[in-house]
Amino acid sequence: MQLNLFVYGTLKRGQRNHERFCQGLDTAQEATVRGRLYELPYGFPALVVPEADVLASGTANYLTDVKTQNHTQAGPQGSLLGWDAIYGELFTFNDPEERLPAFDDLEGFRPGEKSLYERVLVPATLSETNTALPAWVYVAESPSGIYL
Repeated sequence: MQLNLFVYGTLKRGQRNHERFCQGLDTAQEATVRGRLYELPYGFPALVVPEADVLASGTANYLTDVKTQNHTQAGPQGSLLGWDAIYGELFTFNDPEERLPAFDDLEGFRPGEKSLYERVLVPATLSETNTALPAWVYVAESPSGIYL
């Protein structure tokens, strides 16, 4: 099974968490999602996405989450009206049962509990082909930071 993960901060290539968490990824492609990016007081970014773009919410059952991703169709992103195109990278991995717990831990996401970030499935549009794929991304509900 393949895991799609959209990254926009410290997990991107060349950033501080990429080497530690993303070694052995299958592919890395430039992509965008609709949203708003904020800089948190801690010095890292937080993404907010339109509720209409959320295809599923992450759970502690990692295999089910990847099955959901692999059986979900991601149509094209809607209009940017009121939203920005957030540029990042779409990574694919072939070991989701190992990767998702590590990413959830890094992002402080604990399914069913209050967390700084939530893992949600959204359409990510590949820059090269303009194709939308479902991808997991870590978002913040209501960040208290500076809108970028």
